[in-house]
Amino acid sequence: MSPEPPAQPDRKGIDRELRRGSLELAILHLLSSGEAYGYEIVSKLTARTNGALEITDGTLYPVLYRLERAGFVNQQFDRDFLQGMVNDPARLTKISHTQYMRESGSEGIEMVMWLAMRGALGPRVREAYRFYRVPTSNTAAGLLCLEAT
Repeated sequence: MSPEPPAQPDRKGIDRELRRGSLELAILHLLSSGEAYGYEIVSKLTARTNGALEITDGTLYPVLYRLERAGFVNQQFDRDFLQGMVNDPARLTKISHTQYMRESGSEGIEMVMWLAMRGALGPRVREAYRFYRVPTSNTAAGLLCLEAT
């Protein structure tokens, strides 16, 4: 006598949970190559997942808002900060701690610490190396190597 095959799980339930768990990661991955408008994100997401993650604007914008508030997606602020570290750190000192948190989430406090360390280098620096990337599963990763001149 052969054993009975295992029961098949509810496919719709699995699809719904997979969609919910992977939507933010998929959006972050799409945005890692640069900024995009909502319609473009929806279209690319549908095309690249062969319709598995077909969403509406009504689904997309709350996700984008959550990601922004968590500090995941604010490349412009991050890039401006890195440039300011090299060329105009005094301007960065005028940004409040609260504003850093609004613009970059919990990573804002790290930026404040970077700025404090930048002060130890003096007014003039040379940029030796810069790296900035938005991985698909985390906040942005930035590395800036400066030398006092």
